[in-house]
Amino acid sequence: MEVQWQQEGSKGSFFIMKEGRKVAEMTYTMPSTTKLIIDHTEVSDELRGQNAGYQLVKAAVDYARSNKISILPLCPFAASVFKKVPALADVLVK
Repeated sequence: MEVQWQQEGSKGSFFIMKEGRKVAEMTYTMPSTTKLIIDHTEVSDELRGQNAGYQLVKAAVDYARSNKISILPLCPFAASVFKKVPALADVLVK
């Protein structure tokens, strides 16, 4: 599974494609150049149990680390990933 990324203006997403359609997506907004707010994560039933949601969050963390951006996870799923995996928490808004 390859996580892809797109951003247009202050909105963007990390997503997974399968056979030409999005089967998992995590959307975000960027109110500033140093803050990313994760607002929604959705994974199709066909990917459930395959860690697709975690992979989306991990891609956002990698992006944040590379670009010195802090993350605010308003999405309940993303927030739960940060709680379960403390190693990712270094990018959270302080």
